[in-house]
Amino acid sequence: MIKKSKLITFFLVVAIIFGTVIFTAKPVLDKINLGLDLQGGFEVLYQVKPADGKSEVTNDVLKETVATLDQRINALGVNEPVITIESGNRIRVQLAGVTDQNEARKILSTQAVLSFRDANDKLMMDGSDLVPGSAKAVTNDKNQAIVTLELKDKSKFASVTKTVAGMAPDNQLVIWLDWKEGLKYKTERSKEKPAYLSAPNVDRELDTKKVEISGSFTMDSAKELANLLNSGALPVKLTEVYSTSVGAQFGQDALAETILAGIIGVAAIFIFMMAVYRLPGVIASITLVAYTYIVLLILGLLNATLTLPGIAGLILGIGMAVDANVITYERIREELKVGKSTKTAFDIGGKESFRAIFDGNISTLIVAGVLFYFGTSSIKGFATVLIISILVSFLTAVWGSRALMGLLVSSNALNNKPGLFAVRRKDIHDLHEGKQTFDLKTHFDKYDFVKHHRAFLTTFAVIVVIGIVILSVFKLNLGIDFASGTRAEITATHALTEEQINKDLKSIDMPSNDVSFQNNNKTAVVSYKGALSQDEIATFKEHFKKEYGEDPNISTVTPTVGQELAKDGLWALAIASILIVIYIAFRFEVSMGIATILSLLFDAFVIFVFFSIFRLEVDLTFIAAVLTVIGYSINDTIVTADRIRDVSNKMGRFKKPEDIAFAVNHGLRQTFIRSINTILTVLFTVVALIIFGNESILNFSIALLVGLVSSVFSSIFMAMQLWYVFKRRELKKKGVIQTQKKKKSARNDQPVV
Repeated sequence: MIKKSKLITFFLVVAIIFGTVIFTAKPVLDKINLGLDLQGGFEVLYQVKPADGKSEVTNDVLKETVATLDQRINALGVNEPVITIESGNRIRVQLAGVTDQNEARKILSTQAVLSFRDANDKLMMDGSDLVPGSAKAVTNDKNQAIVTLELKDKSKFASVTKTVAGMAPDNQLVIWLDWKEGLKYKTERSKEKPAYLSAPNVDRELDTKKVEISGSFTMDSAKELANLLNSGALPVKLTEVYSTSVGAQFGQDALAETILAGIIGVAAIFIFMMAVYRLPGVIASITLVAYTYIVLLILGLLNATLTLPGIAGLILGIGMAVDANVITYERIREELKVGKSTKTAFDIGGKESFRAIFDGNISTLIVAGVLFYFGTSSIKGFATVLIISILVSFLTAVWGSRALMGLLVSSNALNNKPGLFAVRRKDIHDLHEGKQTFDLKTHFDKYDFVKHHRAFLTTFAVIVVIGIVILSVFKLNLGIDFASGTRAEITATHALTEEQINKDLKSIDMPSNDVSFQNNNKTAVVSYKGALSQDEIATFKEHFKKEYGEDPNISTVTPTVGQELAKDGLWALAIASILIVIYIAFRFEVSMGIATILSLLFDAFVIFVFFSIFRLEVDLTFIAAVLTVIGYSINDTIVTADRIRDVSNKMGRFKKPEDIAFAVNHGLRQTFIRSINTILTVLFTVVALIIFGNESILNFSIALLVGLVSSVFSSIFMAMQLWYVFKRRELKKKGVIQTQKKKKSARNDQPVV
């Protein structure tokens, strides 16, 4: 008898999910901050050094510097700046949405030390003699913009002006901002644009607290100087060691392209799931909608900043979240085929699939945690989204999906309707036959995966040797993140030519031997071996903004930071690998952990070789992609390992090599389609990112594609073959291997419906 109350509850829950998403999606999206790569802006990393070259840079000094920078940024009118102190006496500043990046860069790095000197450059007064916050931009009686200051002690000013007045004809009180050793007033005064602010003549002793700074100020430049002086002088010297800037239009285009890629990729997943799994596929699609909404909601509540790699992580997470559904539905279908009732198949399938889902997600979570720890800026944003995605997928794809399915199953509306689960009646055995799931026939029963294990492993070894030769000859095409230097992207609404760009570069005296083109020649990429100075960056941006109407994107990395990023990338790869080995060894056994990590490292190696052959640029997102592949592709291995463990447990022991081969073959045959389907769901999103996504994450997406395709083969033909070799050696050394699983107390992983 059909329980209508369960059906009503099901449709009510679905209505609530879609109603919530439809009516609250816009407020949720409005709360999410977009990173500078999506709305334009710039990021800069400063090395903090003592102003006098001798003092120690303490934590208190760093905090004082951050406070001063924050005041300066507020004067710029930039919303929600991100200023963080990093190890090694560094400060990272991120300004999204800033309109004048050149002005912002200048104001941030200016030390803003005001000094009053005589014509012989002797210090008479400095910024400590000023009343804090007293600087004002006003106009004088000649309607000229000036800056007025108030002094703490008028008697000191009287003494200073008396001394300077007595130095006639060199009776100038020279006002400097950031005076440096070697600057001389008598040299500078002959220049059209002297380095000092102003040099008024002093004819008499002045008994006043008021000081005026005059010069060729506009009201805007006068306000800028007043704001600098009011925010205070920096207690340290800031040296720029890394920077990246993105034009506003570029950010908008990147956002639109990535969202389009996401919609196409997710739509492909929905169609695939419904076509392959029928009703369960529909439920998976519903929970994916809930999953996406909850991830965005959490990002909004955390006030997180969503970057371009972060959106890619969200899209990738959707493909990964559906894996739990694939694993569960395949298990349910197997239970139906051995003759179990719909309810029993649902209960057992959900319980048996939970282990593989849990292990796979924990492994990916380990990698995401390593990425977050070692990552910087946009990579940390990608890791954040990935971590949230993994946790939310447990809530929706595991518990949510099963809860919805549980309502339909418990309503009895699905009884004796295997077609709704894409199971043909002719494939269903009678329960009395006593068939077990690993007895079921597959399309791959005629294949003996273990028989040719030596050939498979030899093939992988040959690929590694050839890859090493390729890497040693061609090496990697390191981007500026690791090689250091400057990279500029010039964007126009029309196709650009190399002749045209070279002419432009020559006109600003900044020629380059490395000019390439992207986006149908509408984007020119110019690279320099050295890091451009602030003045050079300003000149570059001003010229190309004037010529083509859009701000070029410019990134600079010093050799020191480039080496550190490379070292951190290698450490991240090593630590992630070690942690995965430890976890797999704990959940399965050491031999499985070693076999697994060797296959994962092979996938990473293939990505390196592929990028070397095709001269694709290796940047920070490349490392993120490699680690993501390691974290995700382990799912395939775990699903197969979990099935082999089941088969081994039911066999009780391995007495001869043929027993081990039997377990491996059965595990591979029965999870082959499942492995293909789980990879396909992610490949849909990755391919969509490659075809429709933004150029900025193209190499990132290509690395994912190569790694995921490689993982299909390495999981089947390398990891499991290695495990077979390890177990066969163990058998030869120790004799009979007991595989019977010790019984544990009953545990119910199913949600209560």
